[in-house]
Amino acid sequence: QVQLVESGGGLVQAGGSLRLSCVASGRTFSRYGMGWFRQAPGKEREFAAAINWIGSSTYYADSVKGRFTISRDNAKNTVYLQMNSLKPEDTAVYYCAVMARAFYSSSPESTNEYGYWGQGTQVTVSS
Repeated sequence: QVQLVESGGGLVQAGGSLRLSCVASGRTFSRYGMGWFRQAPGKEREFAAAINWIGSSTYYADSVKGRFTISRDNAKNTVYLQMNSLKPEDTAVYYCAVMARAFYSSSPESTNEYGYWGQGTQVTVSS
């Protein structure tokens, strides 16, 4: 049974920073790419960032590129999302997910590529 537990969300002012963490268990974490998605009220879940199994390749949505950084520590079974220069439009529930197939995906922005999801952590950015 794969479990993903996110933490690090909270309330922050515009221009501030947060770092989200996601701890994985129940799978050989180091063999799978990981992603972060977000979902704002009344909107569909959208892709934010992805990273391959060893952390050598990353991919970002245009909306977060240059402000967010995804990274991973395979020794700790943890993936991170460092979020800087936050904007009110970044307000959402943030979810981490592990890819369904080993190593990486050719379409890391698609929710269909992910097999397991965390419960989410709320990020609220005030103006």
